[in-house]
Amino acid sequence: MTDVANVRHVPQIKIPATYMRGGTSKGVFFKLSDLPQAAQMPGEARDKLLLRVIGSPDPYEKQIDGMGGATSSTSKTVILSKSHSPDHDVDYVFGQVSIDKPYVDWSGNCGNLSAAVGPFAIANGLVDPARVPENGVVEVRIWQVNIQKTIVSQVPIVNGEVQETGDFELDGVTFPAAEIPVAFMDPADGEGAIFPTGNLMDDLDVPGVGILKATLINAGIPTVFINAADIGYRGTELQEAINGDSQALSMFETIRAHGAVRMGLISDISEAASRQHTPKVAFVGPPVDYVASSGQAVNADDIDLVVRALSMGKLHHAMMGTAAVAIAAAAAIEGTLVNLAAGGGKRQSVTFGHPSGSLRVGAEANLIDGRWQIDQAIMSRSARILMEGTVRVPGDSF
Repeated sequence: MTDVANVRHVPQIKIPATYMRGGTSKGVFFKLSDLPQAAQMPGEARDKLLLRVIGSPDPYEKQIDGMGGATSSTSKTVILSKSHSPDHDVDYVFGQVSIDKPYVDWSGNCGNLSAAVGPFAIANGLVDPARVPENGVVEVRIWQVNIQKTIVSQVPIVNGEVQETGDFELDGVTFPAAEIPVAFMDPADGEGAIFPTGNLMDDLDVPGVGILKATLINAGIPTVFINAADIGYRGTELQEAINGDSQALSMFETIRAHGAVRMGLISDISEAASRQHTPKVAFVGPPVDYVASSGQAVNADDIDLVVRALSMGKLHHAMMGTAAVAIAAAAAIEGTLVNLAAGGGKRQSVTFGHPSGSLRVGAEANLIDGRWQIDQAIMSRSARILMEGTVRVPGDSF
């Protein structure tokens, strides 16, 4: 019989946290000041803590012993604090937690969870209460720390509190909620280099695949766009058609890795494995009828093009918010693969079909001194608090 008194026992610690849905993603939200002191700065302690919170690394890929949902859309963490900038309300740090590997990727943003940042900030006192009306809308200016960009969220207020319920429907989310328009300002990555190669379209030489036409764009999130037909797809595929095909997933990862090198995100193919969050790979096609994962019919007449995107090595169930920004930006620029799939010509918005339905996004492009510029990309999302209180982790987790 084990002598319980002599068994090493490390008590769990409690950390204030909120579990939130934003768009078609959900994650664990923290106020920076609520984190243990060692995790209030970027580094190993913070990464280890968030891995344990989410339940990673998990060789079973289920995240049973954590808050993660075992998909790229649900293995996410957010850290918020009052902004150091007088032009912003809140600083937003996003961590994409790997499911089966011991790392947190800080290289990009989550556009879907961006919609939840404003509501969380208001509810947790990170926005000046004097700016919150009894009824109306609060404009929350968010500084996205990962990508050093501004996001502006329009959060509805009813009776002095954030409105969460409503009749706004978002394909990929089961229940309706309140609409939150989100604007991603100057979404080009880096110093305005929307096209890192300088080209609207490139020939991407991918071993085992061949030379693919590709649009490599830094807007919202670095994204590699290719034609569905060039890799044997229609652009109407659902998750099961790709995520159960190991050869297809390997092909997409090879495309992603070579796209990352071409975009200057990494210097060698071997580095792609430690940078899974960016870039994304998406394949596009002209509008066509198909049935979404919910059973809903998507009619070609109601959309401008079809798009499928991969996140963290798997086909996404809907569309990442940041990739939707990339779609909006690319569609607005004549000559990109996205623009051509949508029929070409100048446009300020597109409606694209994704695995869960469709989404309308808007952006306006301008060619200034020989360089393309996107002032902002806009889409509507929704957000809701699912649970709030404390999350527990063993005290020796970090």
